[in-house]
Amino acid sequence: MSANRTFLEFFAGGGMARLGLGAHWRCLLANDLDPHKCAAYAANFGRGHLWQGDIAALTLADMPAAPADLTWGSFPCQDLSLAGARGGMSAARSGAFFPFWRLIEQLNADGRGPKIIAIENVVGLLTSNDGRDFEAVIERIAAAGYAVTACVIDAKAFTPQSRPRLFILGFAPGLNPPMTDSPPTDEMAPPSLTAGVENLPSAARARFFWLGATPPRGRNIRLADIIDWDAPDWHAPEQTARLVAMMSAHQKQRLDTLIASGARRVGAAFRRTRSENGVSVQRVEARFDGLAGCLRTPAGGSSRQLIFAIENEKVRSRLLSPREAARLMGLPEDYILPANATAALKLAGDGVAVPVVGWLSEAVFEPALSSVRARKAA
Repeated sequence: MSANRTFLEFFAGGGMARLGLGAHWRCLLANDLDPHKCAAYAANFGRGHLWQGDIAALTLADMPAAPADLTWGSFPCQDLSLAGARGGMSAARSGAFFPFWRLIEQLNADGRGPKIIAIENVVGLLTSNDGRDFEAVIERIAAAGYAVTACVIDAKAFTPQSRPRLFILGFAPGLNPPMTDSPPTDEMAPPSLTAGVENLPSAARARFFWLGATPPRGRNIRLADIIDWDAPDWHAPEQTARLVAMMSAHQKQRLDTLIASGARRVGAAFRRTRSENGVSVQRVEARFDGLAGCLRTPAGGSSRQLIFAIENEKVRSRLLSPREAARLMGLPEDYILPANATAALKLAGDGVAVPVVGWLSEAVFEPALSSVRARKAA
C-alpha cells in the first residue's frame, strides 16, 4: 500500500505513533530530545526524517514545505502525572507543550497547518492545576479554528495492560470526524473529563464535540500469553518467598487459592509503601486479572513491575523484561529495543500504545480525511 497520508511526530520516542499509523502513512519529520530513544528510532526507521534535539530549538524553516495531514504530539507527562509532583504545564518538562504549540501556530500562519492535531498524555492532565491546564490546551486548539474533542482510551482494549490515556484531537474546517451528541461511554468520558468540558469558556465549548467512535470491547490476549515462561532470570525461591510475605493477608489468600487450583496464571505487581496503623509498610500489591499494571519509566526500584507466574501448583517471580514491556505496548517482535534495559523500559513506559494509535487512525483519522477527498471527487 502506498504511503498516501503524511504526518509529523513530535516527542516521537521510539516511533510508536508511527508504527500505529502504519505503512500507508509517511513521516515528514520526527523529533525527540532523548538520545536513547532517538537511537532506537533510527535503528528501526532510519534517520532520514529524524531531528534530534530540544523542540524549542525547532523553527518554521525546519518544517516540511508541504502541510501534513496529521501532527502527533505526546508531550512529556511527568509534571501532570498523579504519581509525580504535579508541577503542571508551567513546569519544565510538561511545559514542552508550549514550544510545540508555537510551531503549530507558525505552520498555520504560513498556510502549512496540519489537518488533524493529535495530543496524547496522562489522564492527570484533566485535573492538573485545577483543570486549567486541560482548558489551556483545548482553548488553543479551538482558537486556531479547529473543531476539538477529547476522550480517554485504555490500552487494555488492545493489549494486556491497564493504561488509560487522554487523547485531545483537533480537526481543521472541512473535515468530518465521527461525532455524537453525548459522551460515548463512561470509560471514554470519566467525570473529570465531562466536568472539564463543562467548565470550558464559551468560545472553546462551542467548538467542542464528543467523539462518535468507541474502541472494541475485550481483548484477544492476556498477560500469560506474552511473558517468557522459560526466561533464565526467575528469582530464587527464597526471594519469591520474601516478596510473597510482603503481600497483604487478602492478597496471599488469593495467591494460595490460585496455586491450589492448579491453574496456569500470571499476576503483575508493584512495590508500594502504605501506612498501616500509623506505620509505613512496604507492600507487594499484585493483580491476577490478566492485565499488567500501567508501565512506568524505571526511575527507581519500586517502579519496576514484578510478575508472579503460577504453574504446576508453584509460584515463581521476577522482574518484567524489556521485551515483555514492549509487547505490552504493542511493539512487534522485530522492533529493535535499546540494549540497555533501563533505556528500553523507559522507551516503553514513556510511549503510546501502538494499537490504540492504529484504532484512532482507522476509526477516526482516515474517515475524517476521506470525507474531504470524497467532496473534492464529487
